[in-house]
Formats: sequence, C-alpha cells, structure tokens
Amino acid sequence: MADTTGSEMKSGSFMLEKSAKIFVAGHRGLVGSAIVRKLQDQGFTNLVLQTHSELDLTSQSDVESFFATEKPVYVILAAAKVGGIHANNTYPADFIGVNLQIQTNVIHSAYKHGVKKLLFLGSSCIYPKFAPQPIPESALLTGPLEPTNEWYAIAKIAGIKMCQAYRLQHQWDAISGMPTNLYGQNDNFHPENSHVLPALMRRFHEAKANNADEVVVWGSGSPLREFLHVDDLADACVFLMDQYSGFEHVNVGSGVEVTIKELAELVKEVVGFKGKLVWDTTKPDGTPRKLMDNSKLASLGWTPKISLKDGLSQTYEWYLENVVQKKQ
Repeated sequence: MADTTGSEMKSGSFMLEKSAKIFVAGHRGLVGSAIVRKLQDQGFTNLVLQTHSELDLTSQSDVESFFATEKPVYVILAAAKVGGIHANNTYPADFIGVNLQIQTNVIHSAYKHGVKKLLFLGSSCIYPKFAPQPIPESALLTGPLEPTNEWYAIAKIAGIKMCQAYRLQHQWDAISGMPTNLYGQNDNFHPENSHVLPALMRRFHEAKANNADEVVVWGSGSPLREFLHVDDLADACVFLMDQYSGFEHVNVGSGVEVTIKELAELVKEVVGFKGKLVWDTTKPDGTPRKLMDNSKLASLGWTPKISLKDGLSQTYEWYLENVVQKKQ
C-alpha cells in the first residue's frame, strides 16, 4: 500500500533554488519580517511581498487572483491575527474568523495554482491546557484547550489538519511548524493588545521614563513559559522548508523555560528600571506551564542559537530606536 502521509516526498532542494519565487504571507509582522530577513541573508532573490492594502488575505477572490497571476513556487504562511489574553477575550470572533479565512484561502489557492511546498505556522496554544510537559507533537487534540485563547487555537488546529488533509488527498507537500512564545524586532508593543514579553518591556520602559516607583503586573508570576527569538524561528523555518516533508506538525521552541516572575525581573534589568515590581493576583495567569518538546526538530538537526538575555537586549535596542524615537 502507498504511503499516504506523503513522508516519501523528497526534501532538500529549497536551498538550491535561490531564484524561485517565494510568497511570504504576513511579511510585515513579527514572524514574517524575520523570515524575509533570513531568506534575504541566505541569498534568496525573488520574494513576493504584499501589504494588507495590496492583498486582503481574508478575501477568497483576491487571494485566488493573486496566486493565478503571481504563481509562486513556495509559500510561507506567517499571516495571522494574534494577541494576548486580553485581546483574545475581547475579540473572539476576529481570532477564529479572520485566521480561518486567511489560512483557508492561502492553502487552497496555493495548492490549486501549483505551489511546490507550503509551510503553515501556528502556535504552541494549540495544545491542551494540561498537556504533558514538555509538550510533544502527539499531545494535539488529547484534552480541552486553555479557554483564554481557544478561538485562535481552534483556527490554528484547523490549519494543521488542512495541510494534512491536502497531503493525504492530493499528495501535496504542505508542512506545519508550531512555534513557542516569540519575541524580537517588529513585535507588537501595544499596552493592551500585546503578548507578555513586549507588554512588560513597554511597561518597564515607561515607568523608567516617568520615574515611577512601581510597575504592577497581571497574575501571580508563577506560570512557566518558554521564549524563542524570532530570528531563531526564521532560521528554523528555512531549515524545515529545506529538510522536512513529513505529515506531522513540528514544534519549534527554545527548550528553556522561565517563570513570568523571572522574565519580569530579567526585562526590568535589561530596561534598567530601579523601582518595585508588584503582582496583581486578581488577574488571570493563563496556562500554568507551557514548555514544548523540541526533540523532533533537534533530531532533524536544528537547535536555537540566541539566549534569552541576549535576545532581550537586542529587542530593547530595537524598541528604543523604532518605537520610542518615532514617538518623539
């Protein structure tokens, strides 16, 4: 019987096709911009980049027309509506609806118009709230999700399954990577709609600038989290495009976990805030522990290179130059 998972597909040609047309969807975001930088650094010369005003990925007809005209050879799908606990609680319809629209349109049109390989990117929030730790890929759909981000998670799970379904039915090389919590340049530093790390960085910076005595942070500080610099993720994406053509999604993480309290202290140190750190325990903590099992990716030959301390210092420098100075 034929191998219907598509694992017999050959990989390893991506790095040899530096002039192949590559569509990076979401190239202005945290992830997409890092992937573009990495591809350019590696010598890829034919990147197709469309802003939201040029191409609305939620519009099926617009996406269809784009693929019919441009005919990219490779697609990296990094476009998504993302946000932290507050944003997910406030805009649940957007988080499930917009993400389902984007990925369904792009994946189907990519297949229909002869794209050679597609990489779909998700998030570690696809896993059950009380998944075994570290979380292996096999934990997917084995228990209930964390309620604070289930809308986004359901969309991303559907994306993984869509890639698998197109591989099974059409023998098409669609793969999925699931990054852990990411940070780095081009992150969203919005005071309410951002993730924990950029939110902390902004809060500490503003407290320092205003000579505040204290910074109040949501929750108890006890949840354990893993963080990966976005440039490491971009490196892993190029590696997967070149080296992986399997059925199962692949975890992409750092393998190092810190408590939110430890993270806050580290950000406080990098920013240089000298005041007090206060925890508002009336606010939710989210998932108690989330560390991904990265052994699958490590066994393929990829490991991260940027330490949390170095990554935070780089990110703060970028924040000062690109967010703070632009306001002045």
